[in-house]
Amino acid sequence: MRDIYGLVINGREVLDGPTFALHFPWDGSQVTRVVLADRHQVTQAVDAAEAAGEVARHLPLWRRAEILDAVAGELAQRREELALLVTHEVGKPIKDSRAEVDRSVSTLHFAADATRALHDTTIPLDAMKGGEGRLGAVIREPVGIIAAITGFNFPLLLACHKVGPAIGGGNTVVLKPTPQTSASSIELARLFVAAGLPEGILNVVTGGREQGEQLVSDSRVRLITFTGSTAVGKHIAASAGYKRVLLELGSNAANIVDADANLTLAADRCVAGGFSAVGQSCISVQRIYAHQSIYAQFTARLVDRVRRLRVGDPRDEGVDVASVISVEAAQRIAEWIRAAEADGAQVLVGGGRQGSVVDPTVIAEIRSPMRVVRDEVFGPVIGVAPFSSFREAVALVNDSRYGLQAGVFTNNLGHAMEAIQEIRSGSVLINEASSFRADHMPYGGVKDSGWGKEGPAAALAEMTERKVVMVRL
Repeated sequence: MRDIYGLVINGREVLDGPTFALHFPWDGSQVTRVVLADRHQVTQAVDAAEAAGEVARHLPLWRRAEILDAVAGELAQRREELALLVTHEVGKPIKDSRAEVDRSVSTLHFAADATRALHDTTIPLDAMKGGEGRLGAVIREPVGIIAAITGFNFPLLLACHKVGPAIGGGNTVVLKPTPQTSASSIELARLFVAAGLPEGILNVVTGGREQGEQLVSDSRVRLITFTGSTAVGKHIAASAGYKRVLLELGSNAANIVDADANLTLAADRCVAGGFSAVGQSCISVQRIYAHQSIYAQFTARLVDRVRRLRVGDPRDEGVDVASVISVEAAQRIAEWIRAAEADGAQVLVGGGRQGSVVDPTVIAEIRSPMRVVRDEVFGPVIGVAPFSSFREAVALVNDSRYGLQAGVFTNNLGHAMEAIQEIRSGSVLINEASSFRADHMPYGGVKDSGWGKEGPAAALAEMTERKVVMVRL
């Protein structure tokens, strides 16, 4: 880890200006410093992106894909170094950070594959009377300058999901990560520069709301892709004006465990999905509705597995759960647990907090008015409740302003089909927890979970314009 990380503007690292300290969430120690972008530097980054527009537009598909594959290869080579950097930024266990680096590698390779497949489609104009003697086609062109604003929880992976397809589509990018997790994005940009990406195509600026709003309001930015809270996403949408906006927002992911489900599978996958990355994922298992006939048995298995999770220093190879992003976040999560208890819920395991660490927690008898049900916990907390009929379970899942992903464990084909048809969510996963994501699949939610799709091929479609062309013979 370097002593200081600078902005990346026009292919160069900028170390001028004030810095802010990046602190390790686990113990609060300072691990590095990052340059804080001012308004002039944000403008310079957009200037650089604008100047590089024609270069990016005319960069051949094979070259774009070659650069994406080259960066993926460098990420793989530097896996341990980057995983440790992510752990120091976010505070999650090193094994989760290694998984993030591995997924980032795959995401850039998938982006390269999608770039190579970015081909034209033909239109049979002679299908309409009068269309004879004409050739029609649809071609893809870049949108232009893309502002990519990422959340803190998967800093490297989220950047790859935005930058990879944007570059593949011939766009230029200004990437703004959260202040706490800027270093990994800066390292990513440095790898792109080293791989031969022409200057100005990818720029990184740091900062918070002020810098983000400057990007959103700049008339030269044509598309904004944002991952973060629903409140901020709605503010961006309201402020964006005549711009395309892709929003990957919050959730309180629900899961159903049916009467005939494989309880071992369901318990194992729900624990993995609820406590990996310390629960700081928008598709983390938060709500579980188990059929009343197996509710006690399933809950006992769930609690037994959670009791076995190891809490400690995230740099320790054997640790399963470590700190959340800050002491303030941990305090909020603990307050929500206490509020649920006061409202009649029962803490079966966990519930404690020390500094930025919240113990892995399972809460029984959750109900919709509770914040641990209604809102997004974004921490190591799972709530469980029984249901009597599958229709009731589906209604409980849908009783939310969110709809990103839902998991259903069942061996009843009719119930599986009912879940697929009736659950209002961007994805419905059968015999898998809500937390599963393959990085090449289309990914995005409905309702307050946002709009637009990520996943390299889907994002590449969002980040390009379709132009219809016709040639009269």
